[in-house]
Amino acid sequence: MADPVAVVTGGNRGIGREVCRQLRGLGYRVVLTARDAAKAERAAEKIGVDHHPLDVTSDESVRDLAAYVEQRYGRLDVLVNNAAIHYDSWQRASSADLGVVREAMETNFYGPWRTVLALLPLLRRSGSARVVNVSSEAASFASMGGGTPAYGTSKAALNALTVMLAAELRRDGVLVNAICPGWVATDMGGPGGRPVGQGAASVVWGVTLPDDGPTGGFFRDGKRIPW
Repeated sequence: MADPVAVVTGGNRGIGREVCRQLRGLGYRVVLTARDAAKAERAAEKIGVDHHPLDVTSDESVRDLAAYVEQRYGRLDVLVNNAAIHYDSWQRASSADLGVVREAMETNFYGPWRTVLALLPLLRRSGSARVVNVSSEAASFASMGGGTPAYGTSKAALNALTVMLAAELRRDGVLVNAICPGWVATDMGGPGGRPVGQGAASVVWGVTLPDDGPTGGFFRDGKRIPW
């Protein structure tokens, strides 16, 4: 089989860009996507990968990406749903701005779902595809508190979608897992976290699972974490 094809959403900076770089180093043909076409192009040029604009909140934008991948590659082997917004550490559940929560849901939950639906025919052609939903321990019921309500609830919903898709797509050879990269020193995570390369490596682990690897799980650094 030709080198596998991977699409990474939110790939212009931070964890997403580093995931693209690591996958390229492993021989993947990577399509780096970002909402801003110019930023996607600049980031892709720096690491030597393909690029395409993508707004995960737009049906038209997601369809355009699917058409591009279809025409250029004919199939898709990996989808990394990384694009996310609103790590709302300034909010509490008891006083949250629901407008912020809705925006987070649109990008962090409906966005990955919308993207999977558009790209699923191409993923099914792979016969050995991987979907990695970049989640967070902020979504874990075992440790969840009242903070970051928009981010936490949207990622908890994404975890639920992970389980449902994994159950349905196992028969198609598609493994679907939620991966927590940990607290990483990025624009969203802020200073003090671990290096971006370590967080991205946690995500790449989910991409490179063998065909008999786990599906429908929640992991960080290759180890299960509680839902």
